[in-house]
Amino acid sequence: MVTVRADLEASLARLRAECDDPRAGIHGPGSAAWHLERDAAIFMGGGRAVLLQLAHPFVAYAIAQHSKTREDVMGRFRRTFDNVFAMSFGDLDHAFTAARRVHNIHTRITGTIDEDAGAFPKGTVYHANDAASQLWVYATLIDTVVTVHERIRGPLSPALKEAYYRDSWSFARLFAIPDEVLPPSWGAFRAYVDRMLASNELTVTAPAREMGGFLFGGALGGAVAAVTASLLPARLRGDFGLAYGARERLVARGMFAAARAATLVTPRAARDLPAYRDAQRRIRGLPPSKLSRWIDQQMQALAAQVSGPPAR
Repeated sequence: MVTVRADLEASLARLRAECDDPRAGIHGPGSAAWHLERDAAIFMGGGRAVLLQLAHPFVAYAIAQHSKTREDVMGRFRRTFDNVFAMSFGDLDHAFTAARRVHNIHTRITGTIDEDAGAFPKGTVYHANDAASQLWVYATLIDTVVTVHERIRGPLSPALKEAYYRDSWSFARLFAIPDEVLPPSWGAFRAYVDRMLASNELTVTAPAREMGGFLFGGALGGAVAAVTASLLPARLRGDFGLAYGARERLVARGMFAAARAATLVTPRAARDLPAYRDAQRRIRGLPPSKLSRWIDQQMQALAAQVSGPPAR
């Protein structure tokens, strides 16, 4: 199923009708989404989310045939996260503007897979607005946020994970992902992710392998590759050619230990994403902070080196 503009507008209309305070956007203070997504530590999962997305042949071929990621790594990173932060932390109008912008870009992205790729035979037509592949991209982001938090802070409560997952439905609607394809609960969502990870719907194709090699063989590497390898299932880690021997395990453990220590000694505000801090200021009727803007620029520059460009 390929979502069209009418699907998006219907989805946005539903979000607007359900919104209590347009200034707060799709989530707002007190939401599980802001509680988990405000933390800059989630960038540690950036490489994981990228490779999980690239493992879907539709995503890999869409990027290979329509993107200039290799020529503009930093630019792609900034543009993607400008959209993501507008959706998650912006007011309702900014979230909707970002959703329409992304949908319009995706409308132009279609092509064919030129190899047999697991469940998808050579010649399969892909669309960037395909609901099934969009569901997977969305799932990689939500699952990665939870995975990184649990790796750093230990298990999250079932209630928090359930609340976060239900909050994330608003994010899914910004891509017009139909409710009927969304798993109905956190447990069903986890079962969907596990099924995808075990299935041949995720197959590391030639362009995915090339882009993974570019990112972790040149643009990234070392500690970033070790952290990413530690967060991936063994099958995909091997298919992408990421080493995960004794040295990489030691490096990854050290990186997560450092992140755990940072949560104990660093003030909460210093670990918050600037987009979250500005959202809080907006709700209080204050203008964006110049300091937040400067921190955002520094964090995005650092995260571009740590996480690589998002895959969608």
